[in-house]
Order: sequence, then structure tokens, then C-alpha cells
Amino acid sequence: MPKSLQLQRATLSTPLGAIWVVSDRDQRVRALDWEGYETRMHTLLERHYGSAGYSLEDADAPTAIRSALHAYFGGELRALESLPVVTNGTAFQREVWAALRHIAAGTTLSYGELAQRIGRPRAIRAVGLANGSNPISVIVPCHRVIGTDGTATGYAGGVPRKLWLLRHEGGQLGNARPGKPARSSDRDSLRAGAHP
Repeated sequence: MPKSLQLQRATLSTPLGAIWVVSDRDQRVRALDWEGYETRMHTLLERHYGSAGYSLEDADAPTAIRSALHAYFGGELRALESLPVVTNGTAFQREVWAALRHIAAGTTLSYGELAQRIGRPRAIRAVGLANGSNPISVIVPCHRVIGTDGTATGYAGGVPRKLWLLRHEGGQLGNARPGKPARSSDRDSLRAGAHP
């Protein structure tokens, strides 16, 4: 039985290391993850499409996707906003991921604020779990969600990458709470230019 969804995987260089970009034949992004996190990417793809529900082949990234990512990392922070993405999570996950795309570059929200934004103020933990299951890193900007105390909490690509992305976007951790910095060890590795 043939696999139903044909996907292409490309590797692109970024200032934070290589990323894997998975797109479909309609040039929509289906997954994006950091090199070294292929197991996570495959786990999410299998969770969304089933192990026999897709095939994955190496190919060049579509020009629009490649150009938008290069522009974003080059400082054009809105370059990713118009990229088409498709996810296949639960209805709740897709609702959270859609809300993530409305968090402007340079701003952050807490998990509680994101839960309120989608009209589910008591679903903070569920929002956190959906955020952590986001298959399209950077483009669906889960890195813009921080802890209630203003600290950088977990990020699938590593907290130093999250901090770099926030700094790149001109944002401050806990911009609503400027007195709440990230953990000093994370700030120091970021300042030193360490790449995860």
C-alpha cells in the first residue's frame, strides 16, 4: 500500500545551526526542527500522519520557504508570517499553534496569557503541552511563550536557542515583567555567542 502523503526534507543553514524543513508538494511547511533533533521530528510526523501515512525524501527546500527563512535570520522579522503551514494535531493543538502565529516578533506571552487569548484560561497546562508538541519551530513561534515569572522555560531546540531567537527579534524575556530575567547561565551562554 503506497504512503499517502509525500513530503520533502531539506537542510538549511542558520546562525543557530542547521535546520530540517519538511514541506509538501504544495510548498506548505509541515515540520521544521533543528538538526540533531530528527528523532523528535519523526516522532511528531508519525504522531500526526501515522508511520505509514507519509513518505519523506530529501530535496531542495522550495524557494519561497528558503527565502523567507534566510530573510528572517537576516533581520526581516516578519518574513515568516505569510508562509503557509499545515499541521495535523488535535483541534486544540491547532488552535494553540494558530494563536502562536499571532504573537508578534519582539513580544512574549506567558502560558497563562496564551490560554486566556484562546478563551481557555484554565487550560494552562494543556497549552504548555500543545506548545511543546509544535512541529513547526520558529515559523510557528513557540519560542515566544515564556514562564509566568518571565523566565525562558523549555524549548525543544534548547533554551539557549530560544534566548537567541528572542534577542534576535528584539524582545525581552517577560516584556510585561522586565525585572524577571532569564537564568544567568542561559544569558551568559547567549552573550558569549555559544551555539547549542
